[in-house]
This record gives sequence, structure tokens and C-alpha cells, in this order.
Amino acid sequence: MPMLGGRLPDGRPDEGGARPYERVLRSRTGRGAVALLAGALPALTFPAPSLWWFAYVALVPWMLLIRSAGTGRRAAADGWLGGMGFILAVHQWLMPSLHVFIVVLAALLGLLWAPWGLLVSRLIGGSPSVRRSVAAVVVVPSGWLMIELVRSWEGLGGPWGLLGASQWDVPPALRVASVGGVWLVSLGVVAVNTAVVLLVAVEAARRAAVACLLAGAVAVVSMVVWAPRPEETGSVRIAVVQPGVVEGPGSIERRFTRGEELTRGLAGRGVDLVVWGESSVGVDLSRSPGTADRVAALARAVGADVLVNMDARRTDGPARAGIYKSAVLVGPDGPTGDRYDKMRLVPFGEYVPARALLGWATSVGKAAGEDRLRGSEPVVMDLPDGVRIGPLVCFESAFPDMSRQLAKDGAQVLVAQSSTSTFQHSWAPAQHASLGALRAAETGRPMVHATLTGESAVYGPDGRRLGAPIGTDASEAAVYDVPLAEGTTLFVRLGAWPVYGALGVLAVFFGGAGLRSLRRPAPTPPGPPARTAGGSPERPER
Repeated sequence: MPMLGGRLPDGRPDEGGARPYERVLRSRTGRGAVALLAGALPALTFPAPSLWWFAYVALVPWMLLIRSAGTGRRAAADGWLGGMGFILAVHQWLMPSLHVFIVVLAALLGLLWAPWGLLVSRLIGGSPSVRRSVAAVVVVPSGWLMIELVRSWEGLGGPWGLLGASQWDVPPALRVASVGGVWLVSLGVVAVNTAVVLLVAVEAARRAAVACLLAGAVAVVSMVVWAPRPEETGSVRIAVVQPGVVEGPGSIERRFTRGEELTRGLAGRGVDLVVWGESSVGVDLSRSPGTADRVAALARAVGADVLVNMDARRTDGPARAGIYKSAVLVGPDGPTGDRYDKMRLVPFGEYVPARALLGWATSVGKAAGEDRLRGSEPVVMDLPDGVRIGPLVCFESAFPDMSRQLAKDGAQVLVAQSSTSTFQHSWAPAQHASLGALRAAETGRPMVHATLTGESAVYGPDGRRLGAPIGTDASEAAVYDVPLAEGTTLFVRLGAWPVYGALGVLAVFFGGAGLRSLRRPAPTPPGPPARTAGGSPERPER
């Protein structure tokens, strides 16, 4: 059987004996399509499909394709197109909002995987030695983590679809997250994929790959057994109010009224806090005393403070005038003065980056017509019973550093207020709710994910879900007994140390490669041709 990319003696590609898949991979179009599909496979590991186990082999087809590239240029292209497929798949729910612009964004973000394609090709392409194979299990995941770090920047869409987040309901993975956050889980998942590629494709490295898998299993068991666990110290009773989708004329007022009805039904149930979703109030309570009084009346009826979320124009002086999204705590006597303004905004959803250049996006999708303004600092709020809560708004729950900072500031309960009405029938609501499990496990603090529309869920300090979630079709209120905990996790103490470790690994790898290239002797230029006794150049024998 001819090898992939083999040629006949006259130089023409050997198509006759090639298998169909080999002919596809020889074609630029065919290979590009395969790369796109291979890169999209990991999307199946996140909710709603939630095939968490598939994450440990989801990268294998993509990496095998890169391994067969043959040239650095082809490997980089395989990495780029696979990254484009990954972005399109994990952000498919944005297509109704961004339309064709999502393809442009995916093509740009996919470029982050081009260097990773080169890295994979360099380490596991051809016939790697045992030493190089073992290095690949460490270096390839480190390269992937750098991609996750870069695209976690708010301006590039934030940390949505981090590979480690696919393990949100796997208890051992949640324990690993308490040690090194979602970053450490991502490293482990990519390391397993790399070892599987070696098992499948490199016969000489199979023993080394098995040894790496066993070492990883021992490390996970050690973290599960010995990592510090926050100790439970009581509980707090929290109610989540989800009005559901309300459309048509007067939808803001009718949604508010539905929230009132659901909240009144909580009277007599002994709740300590009622949480409404994102944009549950469409006016500034400080300038709308009538609306503030209505919420205060609910707090008196229920016997607990109500955490609402305002999406409204506010005037705090000329320099701060504009629309904010704010979490506001309202007690029996009105707003308590505790307010948190959202700090990290959704690009195109809540502001348009470089609006002078990209403002045209508002004409092809549902990009923000006016930029929202940002808050300046995190806020921890005190409830009457002494419990301290740390609010987040919408996709801020995707940022590990924000929940970590709230835990360091003394928050005992993390609360995320969200709304996914635009993406109600996509995979986004379930995936967004699942992020609460990671944030709870990382910080050792319970997490309440309350949505105006979407999927509401509550997680304990270990990241395990408490009770049943409120689904996307529901319009109801639910009460959860939420355990409190004290103590800190290693992630809260040490921060994103796996990221710094990955940077160190890559520095050593590229530094070593640079030194080897410097030490390699330069090729000796060919000498002058030998001459015969008569002085003419000697002709080589035929």
C-alpha cells in the first residue's frame, strides 16, 4: 500500500492505490474540512450533550491529522482550521446574534491554534523518541493552556469553553479544580489526549505513554485524598426567582410583575435571601422610588433581603453617566446601599470593541446599540444575619479570578445573576449554569446561579449540584438549603499556578531548542571539484 502522499516514479501523485480517506487528506479542501470537523469535536463534551468522558479522546483525531501534516506550514494550517472549528462549535449559540460575523471571529481566534499545530507536529510527528514522547505529554498541554489563557481575555470573548470546564460534574475533577482551578483540569485533559495519540500512533512510545497515564492517575488520586477541604459551618436558605421568557409589548413590566408574584409565594418559607436574575429591573431604583418601594414590600413580606439586578441608565456625575448592569440589595426599608456594577462586559453583546471600526456589526446582528459602562471594583455584601455574599453578573461567572477574589475578600456565598433569553433554545443556558460548579469547587464557597431566563442552579462548596435546577421552560421560584463553609482551597491561596508552570515548561522547551540550534555545527560548504591531470574537472562516474 502506498504511503500517504506517495508519488509514482515520474513524480505524479500515486492516486491509484490510495485509500479514499488518503485522497481526501491530499486535497486542500478535503483536509481543511477534516480539520474543521476534528476541531469541533470537543464541543460535544460540554452541556447540553455533556459527554464529559469524550473529552479525554476528543483531541485525538485532530492531533493525528496534524501529526500527518509532513510540513510545518501544513501543520500550522491544520491547527488554525481546527481552532476555527472549535470556536464555531463552542460558540454556535451566538450565530443568531452575530450571523456571518461569527465566522470572521472564529477565523481570527483560530489563528491561536496555528503555533500549537506546529508544536504538536514537532513533538509527535514522524517517529518520536521515547524522550520526545514523554516531553510531548508535558509540552503539548502547556501550549494548549496558553491558548486558553489568551482567549480568556474579556476582549476576545472571555473564558468560554475552556476544556477543563467540560468536567464540571466529575467529582475527582472538581477536587483537582480546588487545587489548581479549571487550568489544572485542562492540563490534565490535554495530557491524556496526548498520551492516547502516542498509544495509537507511536509503537516505540507506548510504554512511556502508559507510564505517563499511570503517573497522572496517581497525581489525581493524591489530590482527591490529601487536598484541603473547606469545612461546613452551617447553612443559609436562599430562594431563586426565575420569571422565564416574557415577550411582546410591555414585557419589562410584565416580567417584573411575574417576579413579584413568585416572590410573594415565598412568604413563610424561612428564606434568608431572595435572588432575582440579570436585568430583572429596568429602572434605576435610586431615581424610581415607586419601584424601589415595590421591591421593599416584597422583602417585608418574605422576611429577607432581595438581590435584584438593574439594567438602567444612571447619572453619577457627567463622567459616569450611562447604562450599567448592577446588582442591588434591597431590604424591608428599601435599597441597603450595597451595589455592585458589572466590571467585565460581553463584547458585542454589551459593547462593541473599537466601535468606530466595527460598529457595522450592529447592522448584521444583535450587537449592542450603546456601550454599557463598567464598575470599578468587586463588592461583598452583608445580609442581616451576618452572611456575606459576593455578586457576579452574567458571564463574569466564567472568570476564575473574579470568584477567587470574592472568596479572598470574605464572601461566604457566590451569587451570579444571569439571563439567556436570546439563546434560550441553544446549548448556552446549560453550559453557563455548569460554570457555577467549577467556581464553587475552586473557591470552596457555594455558588448560586440565578437566571431571569435560562437554567438556574445551586452548587455546594465542593461543586456538587444541590437539588434540581430550574429549566429553561420554567417560570417558578425554588428554595435551596445552601451549606456554608470555612477554610480556603489551594487555588484561593496560590492562584493560577498551573498557568505559570506551563509558561515555565514552554520557556525551558524553547530555550533548549534554541541552544541546540546554536550548538549544531554549520554545514560545511562543498569544496571545489576535483581535477584530472590535464586540469579539467573530473566528471562523476555514471
